[in-house]
Parts: sequence; structure tokens; C-alpha cells
Amino acid sequence: MSNKVAVIGLGNSLRRDDGIGVNILESLLNDYKRAGIDYLNFGIASFDLVHRLGNYDVVLLIDGISSGLAAGELKIFSLDEASFVKEPGAVSSHELNLKDIFRLTADLGIKAKIYVAGIQVHDAGFGESLSQPLKEKLQELTRQIDQFIGTSLNPKQGRF
Repeated sequence: MSNKVAVIGLGNSLRRDDGIGVNILESLLNDYKRAGIDYLNFGIASFDLVHRLGNYDVVLLIDGISSGLAAGELKIFSLDEASFVKEPGAVSSHELNLKDIFRLTADLGIKAKIYVAGIQVHDAGFGESLSQPLKEKLQELTRQIDQFIGTSLNPKQGRF
């Protein structure tokens, strides 16, 4: 039996850098698509996402984060390693944010190993294009994430 792997782009493409996960997913599909991996665009992350996670053994969620890193900095971690702090007045532009996904997967007993490729956003205001710092790093971020996919998620490698 083969392991099922998904790479999922999250983000609101109408909120500038918040759409970075969807932008990187598109770049992966255009330039780095690997056989045996499902690439899914979940945009603003509906509740259907949580149920779909149960169909996979390993998942990589790609999303913009706000964690005090330099704009465009990538941090890859497992969802169970994540810590969450809600900032006063913070509102997610997703139907489900990463904290909600973490809580629901635990509550529903979803066994998939979930990783997050979090990219520090610079500007999540209204607009359809990425900020200049993220535009400049898009190609390199895509390459780094593909490298992680190839070394850590590739179903043929069996490393999860």
C-alpha cells in the first residue's frame, strides 16, 4: 500500500501576502510537480479541508504566517510542534486558520502527519498582488519547499 501525500496551498489571494500559499502551490504545479503527490488549492480553508486531511498519510500546508520573522522568511514545522498566540484584534482571512485546523484534526482523531510551510507575510492588506519582498522571494521559497517535499514527503522515499 502506498502512502498518500498532499501539498495544500492556503490563503486569501485578495489580501496580498496572505495569498502566498496559493501562489507557491501554483509555482510548484508549474515548475516542480511530482508524481504520486496531490496538489490542492484550498484558498481560504473551508471545513471540507479538515475532512480531506483524513484521506492522506502526510500533508504539507503552505500558508502565510505572522510570527515576527523577516518578510518572506520560511519556517517548516509539524502542526503538533506549533504554538499559537492570538493577537488582540487579530482576525483570520481564512474560514479556518492553522489553530482551528490543529484543534479540529485532534478532536476528530485525524492521523495524518501534518507539516506547515509558513511564510512570514509583509502586507496582508487588501490587494491582489504580493508585496515586493515576497515577490522577490517567490521563486526561492518555491524551490526550498520543493526540496522539503522531495526529501521529507516523497512517497517513494518513505521517510514519514
